[in-house]
Amino acid sequence: MSALALAAAVKSGERSAAAVVEEHLDRIAERDGEIGAFNLVLAAEARADAARIDSALARGEPVGPLAGVPVALKDNLCTRGVPTTCSSRMLEGWHPPYDATVVQRLRAAGAVVVGKTNLDEFAMGSSTENSAFGPTRNPHDTSRVPGGSSGGSAAAVAARFAPLALGSDTGGSIRQPAALCGVVGLKPTYGRVSRYGLVAFASSLDQIGPIAATVADAAACYEAISGHDPLDSTSIDSPRELVTASLERGVDGLRVGVLAELCAGSTRVEGAAGSAVEGVAADVIARVDTAAAALEAAGASISVVSAPSAVLGLSAYYLIAPAEASSNLARYDGVRYGLRVDAANAAEMNVNTRTAGFGAEVKRRIMLGTYALSAGYYDAFYGKALRVRTLMRREFAAAYADVDVLLGPTTPTTAFELGAKTADPLLMYLNDVCTIPANLTGHPAVSVPFGSGDDGLPVGVQLMGPALSEPILLRAAAVLEQAAPSGGGAR
Repeated sequence: MSALALAAAVKSGERSAAAVVEEHLDRIAERDGEIGAFNLVLAAEARADAARIDSALARGEPVGPLAGVPVALKDNLCTRGVPTTCSSRMLEGWHPPYDATVVQRLRAAGAVVVGKTNLDEFAMGSSTENSAFGPTRNPHDTSRVPGGSSGGSAAAVAARFAPLALGSDTGGSIRQPAALCGVVGLKPTYGRVSRYGLVAFASSLDQIGPIAATVADAAACYEAISGHDPLDSTSIDSPRELVTASLERGVDGLRVGVLAELCAGSTRVEGAAGSAVEGVAADVIARVDTAAAALEAAGASISVVSAPSAVLGLSAYYLIAPAEASSNLARYDGVRYGLRVDAANAAEMNVNTRTAGFGAEVKRRIMLGTYALSAGYYDAFYGKALRVRTLMRREFAAAYADVDVLLGPTTPTTAFELGAKTADPLLMYLNDVCTIPANLTGHPAVSVPFGSGDDGLPVGVQLMGPALSEPILLRAAAVLEQAAPSGGGAR
């Protein structure tokens, strides 16, 4: 059942929250040993929360729109008194003294947290193979990756361990694993969802969002967690948006632009772009073309749009994000909290702690970011990356003057085999090439499962829009969901 159907059944008395939670805990116990979606299953806490919801219903008290719905949290979201590790030895065993705002809001909506999900360490990765606690596997084929860095959350939804999960998206870390696992992933507008309580990777890029089996569930989760938060200085000060009521409005009259730079090989964009990102597979492009045809059949107008700076996004991102990470991760020094490896003096203790606590990919990005910010290289690297980001914002703003949303692939390929790219960081980074533009611009984007590739694994197509266009994006996503070819969706 979908999250909304479960909530309706609980509120009507057809099912108890306790029974719903127990069913999902049984499923986790049965299969998560094979998949590795969770770092921690909160069985006792989930049962207690479910019992409270059932008691409140018995007393006739309001219980929220997501009453009794099991939800999985990416393990970089602070949960009071519960280990929050970021899948790193650096934070192993750390118990935050507070809840992230999104966690508070989900609980206020009646959702029941069933566990903390695995991720690439400190959210740095595209396959969930960089976790200190072992990889997560794709439920559709356990020899394949689930994507990353929110791979545990996407795998949990795809395996039906929970109908809803939260992830964080810095360069595509919600949408990319959602696409590879055949589920829906929404990256909201930067500032639309509070980052308070999210362990920072790159603060100007990070955004929390839902992963769900259906577009309607993702919309309901977005409604529950979005809205202004005075605890987050980057939070947009505007009322919470209600988007579920408009999902059935369709796309008649909507202007959809196929983004040429992400769609090399498409018959629609042939010759339209001077250059395009490399490596997008033909079977993925074929699904984008089919998605464009489906939107057109539903009443949307389709055109080709070009934003030349999109091809520079990957290079700019892998300077900006590591630079911010090198600053954010400086706090893990063995003094204030987290891992401490003692030594003869403070300097050696700091080195020993960070050497033991961080994995190879985190160290790589800290060094890259520190180098980009260093004297003599700042203007040559970081400064140029910021200029590319500004150019991208201008070009995408110009594109949205002509169209309402943009369409393209979410990932270059379907899920690849575990270990296939771990020895080549650059090859791994290329998995983010289609999702990074929305992070650099701060715009919302959603990935919708849309059939399968030639290998039978899920393909996701991506819709992007200007700031605060989530209602329109989700309407278009709902149309694509209904038109999606069979196969490749959530199990």
